Amino acid sequence: MTLLGQFVDDRLARGRTHFSREEALAVLDLKPEALAAAITRLIKKRRLANPRHGFYLILRPEDQVSGAPDPVRWIDPLMKHQGLDYRVSLLRAAAFHGASHQAAMVFQVVVPKQLRDLQIGRHRLQFLYQTPKAFAQVNQPDLLDQMKSDAGFCKVAGVELTLLDCARYFHKAAGINGVAQIAKDIGAKADPRKLAKAAAAYENSSVRRLGYLLDHAGHVRQAHALEPFVKKAKTVAPLDPAVKPVIESLADLHEKDAKWKLVINEPVEIDF
Repeated sequence: MTLLGQFVDDRLARGRTHFSREEALAVLDLKPEALAAAITRLIKKRRLANPRHGFYLILRPEDQVSGAPDPVRWIDPLMKHQGLDYRVSLLRAAAFHGASHQAAMVFQVVVPKQLRDLQIGRHRLQFLYQTPKAFAQVNQPDLLDQMKSDAGFCKVAGVELTLLDCARYFHKAAGINGVAQIAKDIGAKADPRKLAKAAAAYENSSVRRLGYLLDHAGHVRQAHALEPFVKKAKTVAPLDPAVKPVIESLADLHEKDAKWKLVINEPVEIDF
């Protein structure tokens, strides 16, 4: 067995399913070029996977079919390797909090830096950018939760941040109807005070969009907590910015919701 193969097996036996290039070089008597060649061989044999430069996943036999373990098992060490804070959010977080209608086909992570999405085996990771200032405001322990796996824990948006993230990045959360369903499914779990506190870091139109959807779903207390943001709105915004009228003049024909200062340019459909 090669030096790297023994190193990989030893880590796996101790429950460690990842390592960095620097960790391997510190332990093994290999030059960087020899280590790179050994890693390439193990990747071809499907014993390792490489989601980011210098960071490697050790694949158990049950991981080899999908090409990598569930990202919940390794997103935390990956982000630590990159020196970035993060939170799992949107569809995966909504499912974690009890939204049963959305199948999380993509693993979505909010970060304060522009990162390329990545595909590893059957898993697709999507990184959503939030400005560092807004991210620092909301990525706090009282607004976060923990998602557990057999490899440890990772940070996941609490109910309040999940709702706000879905409203902000609605085009990545199955569209406006997808967000409406999530608001219906988990909105009652949101703490109104936490929701209002976190909302201050988001675009006003996104907060009003969420308020409307919570109202529509019958979550009155949570919607009421967002009403003060309407007073700060300077213009009326479309409920669904992705919908463009075929003829510009037709925009005036849409129903307007004065309470939330929104143009209801898309009917909302949810399952009760």
